[in-house]
Amino acid sequence: MAKHKQKKNTDSEKLKLKRKVYEEELERLQVELCHLQEWVKHNGERIIIVFEGRDGAGKGGTIKAITERVSPRVFRVVALPAPSDREKSELFMQRYMEHFPAGGEIVIFDRSWYNRAGVESVMGFCTKPEHRRFLELCPKIEKYIVEGGIRLFKFWLEVSNEEQERRFEARITDPLRQWKLSPTDLPSRTRWYDYSRARDQMLDATDTESAPWYLVRSDDKKRARLNCIACLLSLIPYKRVRREKVKIPKRSTKGEYDDQATLEGRKFVPEKY
Repeated sequence: MAKHKQKKNTDSEKLKLKRKVYEEELERLQVELCHLQEWVKHNGERIIIVFEGRDGAGKGGTIKAITERVSPRVFRVVALPAPSDREKSELFMQRYMEHFPAGGEIVIFDRSWYNRAGVESVMGFCTKPEHRRFLELCPKIEKYIVEGGIRLFKFWLEVSNEEQERRFEARITDPLRQWKLSPTDLPSRTRWYDYSRARDQMLDATDTESAPWYLVRSDDKKRARLNCIACLLSLIPYKRVRREKVKIPKRSTKGEYDDQATLEGRKFVPEKY
């Protein structure tokens, strides 16, 4: 019995993606994201990427993997807080649309208008008629967005019940993760199946030909990030843009002086490391 258990653990270990392999593949994909960035700027493309999923599904880590090597002036991340009283009186999509991309921009929504299909519906922050109205109108609005020339990509990160529980436990005990624990996290644990039904309704209504959903299994964070980036890159017909050769100019000696001596006596940060 002990031998069988040991073998099972060994097999499980073999399935884990080694850090070196992950980092090498991530770097390769991030290089391609930089090529995508140049193509978007060169062609004036407009792209929206929506990330949705249960709390703890790994949206933040995936977005970070996408954006950590590219320009924030091209890749903009939008993570809106709860709506203000004024925003509650606006058209539902209004506060999201003001963040839509201009030419040469990629906007990533860390949660989006799909809040209405998920947390707002499950937690009672919207009425049932408002929920039904959203599911009815959303595909029409997204079709309009796509027909207007914006490329729209929607990713749903699917985390298992067991893995979500493990990640919540880590958020409670790990000081580096406690900030991730939101007021809706713990209630979402008790309403697992309510969220599942809301997800199913959302997919049934909004997984359309013009704006399909791409589901990413995210129990393994490293694989989820790689799979998501690889999928995104495969969906966009970008080409490498030829860059002009750059040559660093020589420093001019005009007005030369000892510019380090003038810093003596200033307060420098103590060099503890």
